[in-house]
Amino acid sequence: MSDNQGKNLSFFQFEADFVQDLRCIPMQVRMKLDTCGVKLKLTHWHQLMVEEREELMALPCETLEEQQTYREQLRELVFAKMGEFPRDLAIDPDRPWMDASVIPTVVVEKAESVAVNLTLEQWAQLTPAQRFALIKLSRPSHENHNFVPALREFQVLP
Repeated sequence: MSDNQGKNLSFFQFEADFVQDLRCIPMQVRMKLDTCGVKLKLTHWHQLMVEEREELMALPCETLEEQQTYREQLRELVFAKMGEFPRDLAIDPDRPWMDASVIPTVVVEKAESVAVNLTLEQWAQLTPAQRFALIKLSRPSHENHNFVPALREFQVLP
C-alpha cells in the first residue's frame, strides 16, 4: 500500500488511477463498510467532501466499539448530505478475508480464469486487507480488471 501525500492514508497500487481525488471508494473503506454493515453508494461517497472521505479512511474499524462508532458517523454524514441514511448491509460474522486457512471459491475460480494457481500458502501470507481486495475483485458484479494487477502487487504473480 502507498501513502497519499503524507496524510497517512494507505492505498493499494492498483487503485492509483483514482486515489488522488478519491472519486471511487478505496478498498480500505469498502472493507470497513462490510465490517460495520453499511451499503454506501458511490453517489453518497461523491457528496462527501474530500476531508470527510479522508476521515472515513483514517477512522479505525477493528473493535466492536470502533465499528459501531464508524457506522454511526458514516450514517450521520450521509444523512446530513443526502437527507437519507445509507442502506444496511448484512454483516458476515465469518468475514472470509480474516480466514487465512480457506481460499474462497470465488477467488479460486477467478484466479483459475486468468491461469493462476493460488495456493493456500500464498493466501495465508496475504494480509486481511489484501485477501479482502482479492475477494472483492473476484466477484462477478465488480469490475475486476484489477485482479491481475493486485496479484502482482501482492507478489502472488511475478
